[in-house]
Amino acid sequence: MYKPTFNIRRQVLVFRHFGNKGYSLFACLGREVVCSVLSVATLTYASAESVSTNPVVTDSASMTTAREMMLEEVSVTGSRAPLTKSQAARMVTVLDRAEIQQAPVQSINDLLKYAIGVDVRQRGPIGAQTDISIRGGTQDQIILLLNGINICDPQTGHNAMDLPVDLSDIVRIEVLEGPAGRIYGSSSLVGAINIVTSSRSEKNAHSLQMHAEGGSYGYAKLGGRFGFEKSSFSNAVSANYARSDGYSRSKTGSLNTDFSGSKAFYQGQYMDEDIRIRWHLGIADKGFGSSTFWASPKWQADDQYEHTTKIYSAIQAETHCGRLKLMPSIYWNQNKDRYEGYRDQPEKMKYNYNRTDVYGVNLSSYFDWVAGRTAFGAEIRNEDLVSGNLGEPLAQTHHIKGTDRDYTLGVNRTNISGYLEHNLLLEHLTISAGFVAVKNTWSNMNMTIYPGIDASYRPNSHWTIHASYNTSLRMPSFTEMYYKLQGYAADPHLKPEEMRALEIGATINCHLSSVICQLSTSIWHHSGRNMIDWIMDTSKGDEAVWQSVNHTKINSIGFEADARLRIKNSELRVSYSYINQDKEQEAGIVSQYALEYLRHKLVAYALFPLWKQLTLGVNFRWQDRVGQYTDFDGVVHDYQPYALVDTRLTWAEPKWKVYVEANNLFNKDYVDFGHVEEPGRWLIAGFAFSL
Repeated sequence: MYKPTFNIRRQVLVFRHFGNKGYSLFACLGREVVCSVLSVATLTYASAESVSTNPVVTDSASMTTAREMMLEEVSVTGSRAPLTKSQAARMVTVLDRAEIQQAPVQSINDLLKYAIGVDVRQRGPIGAQTDISIRGGTQDQIILLLNGINICDPQTGHNAMDLPVDLSDIVRIEVLEGPAGRIYGSSSLVGAINIVTSSRSEKNAHSLQMHAEGGSYGYAKLGGRFGFEKSSFSNAVSANYARSDGYSRSKTGSLNTDFSGSKAFYQGQYMDEDIRIRWHLGIADKGFGSSTFWASPKWQADDQYEHTTKIYSAIQAETHCGRLKLMPSIYWNQNKDRYEGYRDQPEKMKYNYNRTDVYGVNLSSYFDWVAGRTAFGAEIRNEDLVSGNLGEPLAQTHHIKGTDRDYTLGVNRTNISGYLEHNLLLEHLTISAGFVAVKNTWSNMNMTIYPGIDASYRPNSHWTIHASYNTSLRMPSFTEMYYKLQGYAADPHLKPEEMRALEIGATINCHLSSVICQLSTSIWHHSGRNMIDWIMDTSKGDEAVWQSVNHTKINSIGFEADARLRIKNSELRVSYSYINQDKEQEAGIVSQYALEYLRHKLVAYALFPLWKQLTLGVNFRWQDRVGQYTDFDGVVHDYQPYALVDTRLTWAEPKWKVYVEANNLFNKDYVDFGHVEEPGRWLIAGFAFSL
């Protein structure tokens, strides 16, 4: 399902007569244009939204200063400076709009299950609560971005996927595997996920899209999107509501995996020849039964509940004129969380209230010169937590709205970073090297430098070879530092995690008439120190608690392979990954995260046109997890491998479509976390239309 970023090269026609002239035929676009000849298969999976509006790189081989843009090229976030996919020195996995619309999923969380390097561990259905990690890491070790803006919650990564955007808003999702310190700074220890949306309408100046679906366990969802454009302005508003009764009940017979929530997202844009300004404002509000999500053998609660409210806002700009390009941004994100250890019973256990406010200012820039493209910039990010149970005592308390309680604890820290990167761009070779310098006020750490270098060699239009060495860090979350309730004991003196990684890989592709085939492979090695995990010493019996600790070192080695074949409108995709971590586990020690990882993951996807507008999509996923868990009887179990099949049958017309889908088609029993059984077969039917 996912596309490697190195495009299959196709024959192109260049308007040589007008090239590099001020009176160019395409001067009205503010840049030179290379008109690409696109095959029918490519047009089926491309849209105008996929074309990047960022300036594209100079052809350094000829040292010309004219900018040439290939129509099917997209600028991706594999480096600080904008580079097209085919020139990127680092592999970035891209999922485009067409693939998102075809997948049998209801959330971004479900969508990422099919990315081969991504581990999606759910404690609830339809994205109710999901941990996302990359290459054997944890949910706190990746950076999550919305249109390039860091939206990570420093309190915890458990609720990071409570996003305000609807699937219909998304143009593409980019997944960068491996440390990305010099690109994104702290938090990007093992990778990054960038969700890209657009305020532009697909076809008309004004557009309306509506969708509705329903299915098993009382599931229902209703949403829509309205876009409107005028002159240089474009705007879009989307909203949806979803709910379910859940697939299980507590011992008392009450709901304990139900959920309901709403989200709304507004985005706008102004663009002319000299500048592009973008802004967004979104909110996601959700409550969900947490069953045994956070239970332990010592605390066997099965009726927990959680409610989260998240606000996201940002303003970004890009200058298009002059030699030096500037890209400033400012953002504010707020995350509120109410956790109920016993649902609707505060007298039995006080509710945990947390609120984090994150403010950030970023200035990125780059310029082209005879030696390539150089980028530099800096960011200041302040993270502030007020809480009822996390942090240090506050000098002044803050009232918790809607309650008779106050926030009495809190933590505040500021992260300052600066970066420098240079990109050497030749006809067959791209080298991108640089560093990020980071200082955080929380740990009184000195300014520390994390370097990285990526190289991509393209001997011909069929082959791409890439190699990289990168480093990064990750500050502990506030939960890892301070959570000390009901069987958990956190350590406020945790050290930052650090990672070094090597990777080498290759991509080969061919394009014959209506047949496209592609094979990609990569081998990587991660070396981490001071890695943070929650562990339990089961030898302590009833006295055992989950403790946050720094492991001294964890070494990981992995292999990934991806093969794709597309014949006209049919597609077949098979991907496989293998990971091995060599950290020795002490006897009786159970790990929640760092030593629980997917050793094997196999993903297959097939899309078949059946008849007229009727298509069938089939997704297969098999995974084998390393690690153990202790059940409520104190018995230790190994995680068992499982295989799941998801399908979707769609009838699609130009302005409407109807579909039926089945998740876990064969009703398999499985767990992603030891205490939490996942739902069985989940049937859904829906429709969507646009005007």
